[in-house]
Amino acid sequence: MKIYGGKTYEQMSEKAASVIAAQVIEKPRSVLGLATGSTPIGLYGFLARWYKEKYVSFAQCKTINLDEYCGIGPDHDQSYAYFMRENLFDQIDVLPENTNIPNGLNPDAAAECARYDKVIEDLGYADVQLLGLGNNGHIGFNEPAAAFVPGVNHVMLTESTINANARFFASRDEVPKSAYTMGIKGIMNARKILLVANGAGKAEILEKALFGPVTPEVPASVLQLHRDVVVCADEAALSVISQKHPEEIEWFR
Repeated sequence: MKIYGGKTYEQMSEKAASVIAAQVIEKPRSVLGLATGSTPIGLYGFLARWYKEKYVSFAQCKTINLDEYCGIGPDHDQSYAYFMRENLFDQIDVLPENTNIPNGLNPDAAAECARYDKVIEDLGYADVQLLGLGNNGHIGFNEPAAAFVPGVNHVMLTESTINANARFFASRDEVPKSAYTMGIKGIMNARKILLVANGAGKAEILEKALFGPVTPEVPASVLQLHRDVVVCADEAALSVISQKHPEEIEWFR
């Protein structure tokens, strides 16, 4: 595991974006596992800029997103399909038919989970899987539980996750209560994992995920078992790790 620390969110975002860009330059036909949420917006901005400056092309890439809310369609402005178009897909040259996101409008949970599992498996899993980190340690929408769930699953969101996402909706009542999410198998079969975190609110859970016991109660802790994990975080998110494990951080300024 490599932990890179930057003083600011912008520095962290640029470093994380460089990991993805390097992957695509080295292997133009890369499968990119992508994430949503506020943290990746900065790195997506760098990727879009570098595409426009002709440093990198995504024309041969395929993408698989981690998750999607249930009950809202791809044109809903809070769907993850909409988020990806707004923040990345419409800004680069990836082909729409090469992008993959769970269908949040499929009412048959078993069928949708099986379909998306097959999509992930047929692509051979991600060359690099981008992850954010939830306040409770969730990755994708794999919430704290009694056991790790390997496959794509239909998950009921915890109160803490609903509360954290309420800021994106007009009211808390509008936040979807469930989602389809890539399971732990799909994440862990990626050849490289890129975890991004920013802000003081992530400091304690980031340290717990990277240095605490491996437990499904902290889903991100499973990343300790992966052979190639890169963490990019800002100074605030690394504040606990910098106190307890300062030797583990490589700072870039």
